[in-house]
Amino acid sequence: MRTLCYVILLVFTSCRSFAQSVHQDKPFWQDYSVKYYADKSNGTLQAVFADRNEAIQLITANGDLLVPHDGQFLYPGTLKADNRYRFTKDKKLTALGVYDQQLVYLTDKVVFSNAWAGKLFCEHALPNARFFAGGPAFTFLVSDGSALSLLKDSKSLWSGTLPGDEVIGIRYQAGANQFWVLGKKSLSTVSVASPKLTKVLDGANFTAFDLAAQGKKVIVGTTDGYLEVDIATKKQVGSIRKKLPWTELTAVAEVDGKIWFGSTKGAFALRSDGKFDYYNGERWLPGDEVVQISKGPKNSVLVLTKAGLGQICFQQMTLQEKAVFFDKQVRNRHIRVGFNASLEGMEKGNLATGYLDDSDNDGLWTSMYLGGEIFRYAVTKDPEALQNCRESLDAMERLYTVTSVPGFPARSFERSGHIKELSDPERWQHTKHPDWDWKSTTSSDEVIGHIFAFGAMAELIPDQNLKSRAITLIDTLMSHIVKNDWYLIDFDGKPTQWGRWNPEYVNAFPTNVGDRKLNSSNIIAMLQTAYHFTKKEKYKKKAFELMTKHGYYANMMRSMEVIGRAPADADEHSKHMSDGWNHSDDEMYFVGYWGLYRYAFNDTLKAAYKKQILDHWEAERPEKEGAWNIFTALTGVKNFDLKEAVWYLQEHPLDLINWGIQNSHRKDIERLPENFRRQTTKEVLPPDERPIQRHNGNMFSLDRKGRGGNAEHSAGDIWLLPYWMGRYLGVISAPVK
Repeated sequence: MRTLCYVILLVFTSCRSFAQSVHQDKPFWQDYSVKYYADKSNGTLQAVFADRNEAIQLITANGDLLVPHDGQFLYPGTLKADNRYRFTKDKKLTALGVYDQQLVYLTDKVVFSNAWAGKLFCEHALPNARFFAGGPAFTFLVSDGSALSLLKDSKSLWSGTLPGDEVIGIRYQAGANQFWVLGKKSLSTVSVASPKLTKVLDGANFTAFDLAAQGKKVIVGTTDGYLEVDIATKKQVGSIRKKLPWTELTAVAEVDGKIWFGSTKGAFALRSDGKFDYYNGERWLPGDEVVQISKGPKNSVLVLTKAGLGQICFQQMTLQEKAVFFDKQVRNRHIRVGFNASLEGMEKGNLATGYLDDSDNDGLWTSMYLGGEIFRYAVTKDPEALQNCRESLDAMERLYTVTSVPGFPARSFERSGHIKELSDPERWQHTKHPDWDWKSTTSSDEVIGHIFAFGAMAELIPDQNLKSRAITLIDTLMSHIVKNDWYLIDFDGKPTQWGRWNPEYVNAFPTNVGDRKLNSSNIIAMLQTAYHFTKKEKYKKKAFELMTKHGYYANMMRSMEVIGRAPADADEHSKHMSDGWNHSDDEMYFVGYWGLYRYAFNDTLKAAYKKQILDHWEAERPEKEGAWNIFTALTGVKNFDLKEAVWYLQEHPLDLINWGIQNSHRKDIERLPENFRRQTTKEVLPPDERPIQRHNGNMFSLDRKGRGGNAEHSAGDIWLLPYWMGRYLGVISAPVK
């Protein structure tokens, strides 16, 4: 048999060290939504506008005026009757608009406003007037859908009709001193200087429009896409555009230079690269059927839907400021007896109605949060971070003392008396203490998470008490595994279903089944960590024995390119374990890479491990997974997709509630055929457009159905771990002024 050193030398390649790039943490635009839900008494919502005083007002189809009430981020408000101007109720309001940043109203008789000391009072002769827009010096074009009337100071300057068509919108173009009139099948202009109706474009199924690009083009929405008209030439530019999130458009508006579209399936904004930012589901909007879009106060966009108002707000913040926000989220709502937990059982996003739930993976999610806090303390020396580490370690440590099996950690623990209300009640065991129960059947993903966090604590936290306790836990856990022939032995004396690293189990998988590679990689990482901190030779000896005698080194170094479905003649367990790419395995790999690479027995192995990690990273690159890219930076490689890692951190929504999300209907994404990796689209969607998920989820998941805001995830493992690890590794800077 060739020696391990000879085998390693065959795969070792020397490489020149390059300096890694560093993201300079400058402010970026973070979006979030404040929602205001309508009720039946509000009636049919028609339009919404904001004035220069940042007052937001809505109008209904019945002419009632409403105002948003008591809403803030994550705490939705409602819509209430606007009683500020009592005598406005005496007028039969038909439309609401903005002129010179002031709210203006259309009735069956006049155009008027409460601004300008109430002097605007322009009478018209269209009792069924529904549309209007203001031009120069308080000139208004008014329409009832058929007739058009140009007015100033209650005098008609011109009147006409839209032959064979119905008016559905009016806009004023200041630069050309003309109004644009949209019909259901035509686009026309009306000059103010020499009034007449001039048809510009014939079409069909027009629904909404707006002027854009500083009056250089008209954007016209239809029931199946949108088109552009060049204002200078009065010609349509290209063909109708249908590669949109959804083509049944209901609203068009240019807000602060960006073109927004409303549809029957949410709102979206055109980006400079020709793609769209999509706002769908109750993360962003009370409902997905958009009625109208307009400019809101303070860098916000008002999106009116049939179910209420969504105010999409844009705020500049740095990644560190986002980290501060998420730290408060975790500490305020996601700490259960020291564990990093989810808030479950919520009523449609109502944070006050949830409860802190136990999880099979309490140890893993807490390990990942604890890792982030360890890195945070290593970077900042913040005493709050150190206290968070203490409290999380207390919970992790008790997993080992609450069970009846030496060295065996529980999945979780909870107070007694409510086992039937807990998840998986059959897994819960009573402790000697009458007030507590613990959850059995602990699996390998908890174990690798424990070793990662304990190793990071032992290395990076100077507090001798914490360091000593972390090393003791590493030794306790690994002694249990070694003593029990590479198994986790549960309360019943049997191995747990997934706590298995024994060669007989591992090498029973065909070479192309991922568990063979994964379990080999994880156990070597754990043994290296144990040896690094305890210096007990048994761990080093056993690791080399597994790598040489039992082929674990070959298993580890096998490329991800060969991982796939088990062959037809494989056993049923192997087939079941390889029915598709397992993203929980990715999580276990990368969390394990900390101990595998950082605590390698020697430099030769370290170079080989780097090759292994980079091979895995290449397979993961399409997902743009922030944590996996940052973990890859651990190797010192120059290119680890830093830009994509920062994209993940910046694009992650502040709202971590698991709202229903729909993307599979989108016409602007390129779908892929069914495949082993379960990659649904050519390009991954931004985190704020897809379902909330942890790192063990498929980043190419498009939909989450039937999840009406009944839980909120913790940012502890999802966001804070990759951010603070990036800060510790020096690839993300402190905030830059």
